[in-house]
Amino acid sequence: MKVFITREIPEAAAELLRRKKIEVKVYPGEKPIPYQLLKKEVGEVDAVISLLTDKFDEEMIDAMTKCKIIANYAVGYNNINVAYANNKGITVTNTPDVLTDSTADLAMALVLACSRRLAEGREMMRKNKFRGWQPKLLLGIELRGKNFGIIGAGRIGTAVAKRAAGFGVNLLYYDGRVNPEIDSMGGKKTALSFLLKKSDVISVHLPLTESTHHLLSKERLSLIKKSAVFINTARGEIVEEKALIQMLKNDLIFSAGLDVYENEPDINPELYTLKNVVLLPHLGSATEDARNEMAKLAAENVISVLNGMGAITQVLL
Repeated sequence: MKVFITREIPEAAAELLRRKKIEVKVYPGEKPIPYQLLKKEVGEVDAVISLLTDKFDEEMIDAMTKCKIIANYAVGYNNINVAYANNKGITVTNTPDVLTDSTADLAMALVLACSRRLAEGREMMRKNKFRGWQPKLLLGIELRGKNFGIIGAGRIGTAVAKRAAGFGVNLLYYDGRVNPEIDSMGGKKTALSFLLKKSDVISVHLPLTESTHHLLSKERLSLIKKSAVFINTARGEIVEEKALIQMLKNDLIFSAGLDVYENEPDINPELYTLKNVVLLPHLGSATEDARNEMAKLAAENVISVLNGMGAITQVLL
């Protein structure tokens, strides 16, 4: 049996596969594998471990004549036409849970960086512009007593709620289902419009689907308080990015912390000019712990499916 890994990921995945006498081939490039080359490679293997940057549309899936599983090295799977893959008998898996804490940690890091203007302070120090303590120097926002809005109360949203609760915030959340765990912390399930209007901090944790694309449109973003902090560690396409940029340029929002972008990896150049935004290069799960566990889980899914035992974390539509 053969497995193709579309980019270099932690060696834990290949080690697990080779122990099971599975042949492993890894694309060595630092950038995403070109579409046509990927199409050629997937036609010759029994399984693929893929990244979010790899597009598995109908054409690509049609080329997968032997493949039994696409194991996505991510919790998201918007790069894969899951329904079409399933119709072709191909199982699709992801890596939930193992990256929950790392992503929640990063979201809270962005909350603190934005609310306390850490990027501006760092820039001041690097440029040797600090002239001593001043009463009004880079005044930020305290979290205690503020409304903390969570859009998407799944695993990561819940983990963020737990962290935020320690700061003494009032939790609001928008989700299709009631979340008893957040409710037990005093949280309140609300309509999206109410959350946007009332929250002092807004953190996005939804998957990207047809229904969530541009869910945070220009009209909805306009509901946000001028004094609010906006965080996105989910998917850039959930937000109408140009509208958010205009809000930041015109001081219609206090600040934003972004780890994901609408046209990633291409970044709107206007973002680089703004002082009231903290930009990160998609670091949500970027800890050694999380990335190693993601690699192991992807490999375990492959091994399980190829041995006829079914997937461990199958994506179910």
